[in-house]
Amino acid sequence: MGVSLESLSPWAQRQVIQKLTAAEAKKKAAKESKYHNQQDERATGSGAFIRFDSKKEARRFDELLAMLRTGRIRGLKLQPQFTLQEAYTTAEGVRVRAIRYQADFSYELAVERPGDETGWVLVVEDVKSRATKTRVYAMKKKLMQERFGIDIQEV
Repeated sequence: MGVSLESLSPWAQRQVIQKLTAAEAKKKAAKESKYHNQQDERATGSGAFIRFDSKKEARRFDELLAMLRTGRIRGLKLQPQFTLQEAYTTAEGVRVRAIRYQADFSYELAVERPGDETGWVLVVEDVKSRATKTRVYAMKKKLMQERFGIDIQEV
């Protein structure tokens, strides 16, 4: 049982149009990213797709993939996680969740050492803009340095 818009009175038509417009605006607002970034994706060799949170992150992945192919880096990982503090239970029995940091990329970078020897150094990268350098990120960056001795490279 459908009702056409024309069969309604003028004030009811305005009310229906107003509600539909508000619903569309709400749906559009829900789709917008918190930091106004646009998601992007890349195809892998197997035909699968990798979705990135931003175009900037996808471009950095392309650069790292080129470096991987030329042998300048090895062990490229996407979204590696680091546990900064283990979960625990307080004396009162309250469970406290672990604190984890999820980087955008990690890899080993080739470093020339004296005596024509190549060494490998772990690099952890996060693609950042001014808006994404939050207080929580700053705290986790400090914890990464203190706990693992790793300086996060911001791209």
